[in-house]
Amino acid sequence: MKVLVTGGAGYVGATTVRSLLAHGYEVAVYDNLSTGHREAIPGEASFIEGDVADRHLLDAALREHRPAAVLHFAGLIEAGESMHSPEKYFRNNSAATLTLLEAMLANAVDKLVFSSTAALYGEPEHLPIEETNALQPTNAYGESKLLVERILHWFAYAHGLRYASLRYFNAAGSDGESGECHNPESHLIPLVLQAAAGQREYVNIYGTDYPTRDGTCIRDYIHVSDLADAHVSALHALSEHQRLIYNLGTGNGFSVREVIECARRVTGRKFKVIETSRRPGDPAVLIASSHKIQEELGWSPQRGALEPILSSAWEWMQQHPTGYSRHPQWLTCQDKSSLPAAAENRNPATSISSLF
Repeated sequence: MKVLVTGGAGYVGATTVRSLLAHGYEVAVYDNLSTGHREAIPGEASFIEGDVADRHLLDAALREHRPAAVLHFAGLIEAGESMHSPEKYFRNNSAATLTLLEAMLANAVDKLVFSSTAALYGEPEHLPIEETNALQPTNAYGESKLLVERILHWFAYAHGLRYASLRYFNAAGSDGESGECHNPESHLIPLVLQAAAGQREYVNIYGTDYPTRDGTCIRDYIHVSDLADAHVSALHALSEHQRLIYNLGTGNGFSVREVIECARRVTGRKFKVIETSRRPGDPAVLIASSHKIQEELGWSPQRGALEPILSSAWEWMQQHPTGYSRHPQWLTCQDKSSLPAAAENRNPATSISSLF
């Protein structure tokens, strides 16, 4: 079967491309490389450089490759940024996805696996979060993804679209080929590992007075390879189901302090930690239940322990000290403003923008 993967040069997207290839799929990647990396795409996959908002190019790609399904990862992911520039998120995440769906409809492609987010739930009603929780995003990023899910519902009703929407929080780890490389970096695990590698002066803990076991926020971290396998499982299931909505999580959570201490053990490095005040809107605990997908599709996370997740991410960082670029990693994969002055002055930053 042929499939098109939008955002397939990104972190989760590229990992899923490798899983698809391993399962015998023929894959074409469609990515504008604004946040993705050409080097992350396996050589066995075809590549089209293009934006999801470009209807003309989408039509051409769908006509040429004639995929049976699309896996959609392309989108912006920074919740904080979405509160300052909501228009950017609604245009890139919501409106561009509508363009993709219209192109699929025009080219008789009736299956979509959508990389959604558990940010749809906002402040959780109960834990672990289940698919029946109220959908009440607290940021424009989550709202932009919720709009897509609502559009998918109506495309299924009106046009017979078969779709799976997969909601998850914290992708982490590495399959050995892909690693996290964002600019600016905002995810805890790569931030902590950058500090351990000497690429970042310190790590912040935002809030130490939460009602948790050690006072810091607790999050559900899921290995990126488990996420990739879930997307492939959902794709298989669309041959028999029209509408699938699943949470992806381990059902366990780790606090910020626990992640930091695990990183110190895994890397054998010491690094500075600064405790500061809470950030507005950060819930104390976010843990997702994946009971539904386990019962219905037989998928379950195989790499749920924190230490293997951190170890795989650290190994990838050690093997790719400059990320996906010949330029130093501190200039391509992290926020230069958080670095020591000495690091800031080494070279001018290379500007990269990226897709999921």
